[in-house]
Amino acid sequence: MQGIIFDFNGTLFFDSHMHYEAWRIYSRKLRGYEFTDDEMREKMFGRTNADIIEYAIGKKPSPEMVEKLAKEKEGMYREMCLKNRDTFVLAPGAEEFLNYLKENNIPRTIATMSEWDNVEFYIKEFNLEKWFDLNKIVYSNGEIPGKPAPDIYEIAAKNIELNPKDCIVVEDALSGIESANKAGIGKIIAIASVESDSLYRKIPCVSQIIHSFDEIDKDIFC
Repeated sequence: MQGIIFDFNGTLFFDSHMHYEAWRIYSRKLRGYEFTDDEMREKMFGRTNADIIEYAIGKKPSPEMVEKLAKEKEGMYREMCLKNRDTFVLAPGAEEFLNYLKENNIPRTIATMSEWDNVEFYIKEFNLEKWFDLNKIVYSNGEIPGKPAPDIYEIAAKNIELNPKDCIVVEDALSGIESANKAGIGKIIAIASVESDSLYRKIPCVSQIIHSFDEIDKDIFC
């Protein structure tokens, strides 16, 4: 492998529990009852806010509705992050692994379905410019289809000037794993930040399951 692409939420930052909480609140607001865990897993993670809201209300929402609800929900989520400073840190082993990538000039970027307000928040709070070329980060800009469409990983590979088959992707979401597989990514690593290992063992395209970035064998890069 010649380069690596990271999902962000639930991957470089173990924040799934806060998204669960925020979306449960907005599910009650939108349809009167909460998303189930299965709905969260299958219909929320890796999807755009527009996709999630459409699923919740059962019809295509107006752009104004998406903008209003998404800003409210993401604002609540960011407040949760700042109130929980003890857990508002990069994933286990991530900093050391990112330092290794930087020191060895291994191409890398982030491909996230977070919108720019959140990406900007992460850049500031985690000092992401220390490890990443910010211009190469791919995020939900209103034009890229949500995962499991392959577009986001195809674009990310292009941004680091590699063929998808020469890239590793680290993902936690089922939709993200499907997206990476459809994009022709050469090696997909699942990080079990909230799900059980058994969920990922059922997926043929997953080559490794990790809980910390310390578990990735650095010799994987040629």
